[in-house]
Amino acid sequence: MPEIPIVENILDANDQLAARIRIEFDSAGLLALNLMASPGGGKTSVILKTIEALKDDVRIGVIDGDVVPLDLEKIAEMGIPVSLINTGGNCHLDANMVYSALPSLDLNALDLLIIENVGNLICPAAFSLGVHYDVVIASVPEGDDKPYKYPAMFKGADVLLLNKMDLEDYMGFRVDYFRHGVEVLNPGLTFFPISCRTGDGFDAWLDWLRTAIKAYSNGQETTP
Repeated sequence: MPEIPIVENILDANDQLAARIRIEFDSAGLLALNLMASPGGGKTSVILKTIEALKDDVRIGVIDGDVVPLDLEKIAEMGIPVSLINTGGNCHLDANMVYSALPSLDLNALDLLIIENVGNLICPAAFSLGVHYDVVIASVPEGDDKPYKYPAMFKGADVLLLNKMDLEDYMGFRVDYFRHGVEVLNPGLTFFPISCRTGDGFDAWLDWLRTAIKAYSNGQETTP
């Protein structure tokens, strides 16, 4: 019988590098988040509002995967250390891209590192970045069927923010239908309905973040 070669998982190299990145994060005692959403879901708005609420007490850094620095400039103006990964139009970040951006930030001077992934609900779900939590942001105007259309993204999430809840009544968004789709894929997923515009629900998200930051600064691997 002829010998049949076994092809290794093409993501093995990415996962191995992601594990090295995770060690760097843990050694620095910081909490790292990977924020994922479709275009217009509110990633930058969530980041800006989170920074505004925590910047006096938490040392925050941001890595942004994009082709232009427009969003990052807004963050830098708040006095936050930032790094741009020029994706060249790629549909996701991977561990190699993140690893190349780390030397531009002093990880030991941070409590929280937020990585803003490319606006896409498909590709980013497949690539580990070495973070502690994958955070998915959905929004009411996108429709309540997103978990049914993009199951991999919601199945792999650790935390889910449902943004723009102030538009719920206008858009006919069925929260129960949305939550059911999420729960089938990811039972018990940490869930925060929020509105960046009104601030509703944001305190719960911030409380969760503070608890997680404290846990990882103490070298604990516990879910807040």
